[in-house]
Amino acid sequence: MIATHDQGTPAQTDPPPAEPALPDDLERAALELAVRRLDEAELHRQPAAMSEALAGIARCYRSLSAYAHAMDFMHQALRWSYALGGVDQRVELLCELAELSCAAAEDASGGEDGDRQARNARDLARDMAFEAARVATHSSDAHWEIKILLRASDVLDQCGDHDDAITLQTRAMELMVRHPEVSDALIEADQHALDGRLM
Repeated sequence: MIATHDQGTPAQTDPPPAEPALPDDLERAALELAVRRLDEAELHRQPAAMSEALAGIARCYRSLSAYAHAMDFMHQALRWSYALGGVDQRVELLCELAELSCAAAEDASGGEDGDRQARNARDLARDMAFEAARVATHSSDAHWEIKILLRASDVLDQCGDHDDAITLQTRAMELMVRHPEVSDALIEADQHALDGRLM
């Protein structure tokens, strides 16, 4: 018979602290949530809900730098937006798709295939920026139109279309002159954003 020695209950050690969630983990969790929202939207297939859910997935893929998937879902979101009566959501998605295409062009790999992908992405960015600027002219909200024109101008500038970018900036400036109250609001909003970054 082997003698045993009762050493008592082992001391309880604290569990190791939980590892902080990595940015990639958070982005994937956001993607899973966006997919669940799309599942819910598909039950009723209302254009506004479908468009927003698809755009949400596109934004998640963009945060993961999965630009091909992001652009595919943003295209689907844009198609659903055409079933809506107003233009606000459509123009917002046009701007997002233009900006997304710019990011995809910058991310394209080198070589002949990468150069072709970058050119195609910039062409799409230009098309979406011009379309957003065109549709924005139908708005009765000068503040909103100015913001759209400036976003479209930024996209064109990134694509190397500096003359067209200046043309849109000029249109925005003309609106600011005609609507000084809008200009003051934009300046105040920019100042608040700057103060927030400096804090």
